[in-house]
Formats: sequence, C-alpha cells, structure tokens
Amino acid sequence: MVEVKALEDSGSTVSVQLEGVDRSYANAIRRFCISEVPSMAIDDVVILENSSVLYDEILAHRLGMIPIKTDLEKYNLPEACDCGNPLGCHKCRVLFVLDAKGKDKVSTVTSGDLVSEDREVRPVSESIPLVKLAAGQSVKLEAYARLGRGKEHAKWQPCTVATLTDGKKEGTFVLTVESAGGLPAKQIVLKAIQLIEKKLDEIQVAVGGSK
Repeated sequence: MVEVKALEDSGSTVSVQLEGVDRSYANAIRRFCISEVPSMAIDDVVILENSSVLYDEILAHRLGMIPIKTDLEKYNLPEACDCGNPLGCHKCRVLFVLDAKGKDKVSTVTSGDLVSEDREVRPVSESIPLVKLAAGQSVKLEAYARLGRGKEHAKWQPCTVATLTDGKKEGTFVLTVESAGGLPAKQIVLKAIQLIEKKLDEIQVAVGGSK
C-alpha cells in the first residue's frame, strides 16, 4: 500500500512524498495525474451567429482550452452515464451560452461573458480573452462542456505540471502537481491513486486472481 505524506499544499500546487512503492508505480501515479484523472472542458460548440474576425473553428478551439471548474461527484463521464444519449444530459454535460455584441469602441469578449447553467461549473478565470468585437459585430453560441481525460485531448489535462523526484529518504519519491485550476491539486493526486488501484484490481481479476 502506498503511503502518501503531504509536504506542501497551496490548493493549486501540491507536493507529496510517496513511500513504500517502486519508482515505476510512483511514475504511473504521475502519468495518471496527467492522462487519466477526468476534468471538465468545452467539447461541442453550436455557433448561432458570428460576425467577428475569427473563424468559427478558431473560436470553438479557444473555448475548448478554457479551464473549467470541475465537480467529479456531480457529473459522469459520457461513457459512464446511464442516459444513453449521444448528445448527453444534465448528468454528463453542462450548457454555456454566449451572446455578445460589439459596442461603439472595440470591446473584448472574455470567459466571464459565458453564462453557465450550473453556477459551480464555470471558467477558472473570468478574464480569459476570447475575441474582440467592433461596432456592429456579434457572437452568439451555445457551448457544451463534459468530462474527459488528458489522453483524449490536452484540454482535459487537469494539471499543467506533474514531476517526480527522489525524496530525502531512500526509497521515497516526491510528486509535485500543479493544477490547471479545474480541480484542487491534492484531489488530482488522490484521484490518480484511486484510478490506478482500480485498474490493477481489474487486471488481477482478468487474469484469474482474486481481488
């Protein structure tokens, strides 16, 4: 059993000491932090109106890269949701609406202009620029966020940094994780450990061993 000791925790960054595990297992935890822990990101965008200087595809890409506050207890991964709807439902997706119009002077549309149907699921920052609008220009769209994993696309990576170094004691390792903002860094580490242990249990059962 892996022993985890918090060395530093600022909310957005955490450093933990891992003890009682091989280096390969410790590195697997690091990799799971990046690629397996789910986080929320905008995935589908319906452009209703766009007379800005940006093409629809570029605007949709910018929306997808906005870090979104994530609630892993409230929402399901699409493949794990019981709705069976390819378009999703209230348990596996969140609707954002943007309706912005240019003013007399050039104005900047930011992530704070996105209106979410769930107050708890919102952009990490309200000041991320999306597009500039001149007088007479407008953008109107619907955007749908869902849970996904970093192995699918970088926009679902919950952390920006995940490093593994040797600890001060022999046989210990220090894992440092910096969150992208959607999840607390500590939760990312704990969820990664939970997921890797679940996968190991599944492998053990698959090869005929007892759990």
